Amino acid sequence: EEDSDGVTVAGPAGSWRARRMVACAGLQADRVARMAGVAVGLRIVPFRGEYYRLPPARSDLVSTLIYPIPNPELPFLGVHLSPTIDGELTVGPNAVLGLAREGYRKGSIDLRDARDVLGYRGFHRVAAANVRTGLRELRNSVFKRGYLAECRRYCPELTIADLLPRPAGIRAQAVLPDGTLVHDFLIERTERSVHVLNAPSPAATSALPIAEHIVGQLDN
Repeated sequence: EEDSDGVTVAGPAGSWRARRMVACAGLQADRVARMAGVAVGLRIVPFRGEYYRLPPARSDLVSTLIYPIPNPELPFLGVHLSPTIDGELTVGPNAVLGLAREGYRKGSIDLRDARDVLGYRGFHRVAAANVRTGLRELRNSVFKRGYLAECRRYCPELTIADLLPRPAGIRAQAVLPDGTLVHDFLIERTERSVHVLNAPSPAATSALPIAEHIVGQLDN
């Protein structure tokens, strides 16, 4: 609840009062913005990003990030190889439609989330324009050899035994009613709150210049 003096946020654990509020709610960004009175036309559509990790003996296979050439029509980077700061080497992610915004386990379904996605005309337009891509991503999620084929296009040394399980992530993708997948930051504001409705990558969300920009929205 927002008034001329500030914002009150209430939840099961109590309530908080502040002069201003920044909401970076990720998978719930559209819902939080609507609760705050923002006229949000878009909807967050969750996409599961499934990863694998390579065995320790293969962690020196590459020494830098290796990406496929991206499709400029889609905001997803494709399956790529990523050395991590703890010495692992990961492969992924793909981009599979999720039917639960917080469903990190494969096959998770939340009826409210599924209804929000499947009943949204913006998603219908995305699906119609990307049938082949969607089916390929689903196939590669179900069949590990399909996933491996994507990786071997630029790292042919990989084998099926190299793909060990690793936790999935979920991308909060903003989709406009006309079916546009938002590629860039999308920020809306009220008099005393700022709502980050889309953030294009984890790297961008941890960038200090982006934080400065959001704080600047508050100052304005």
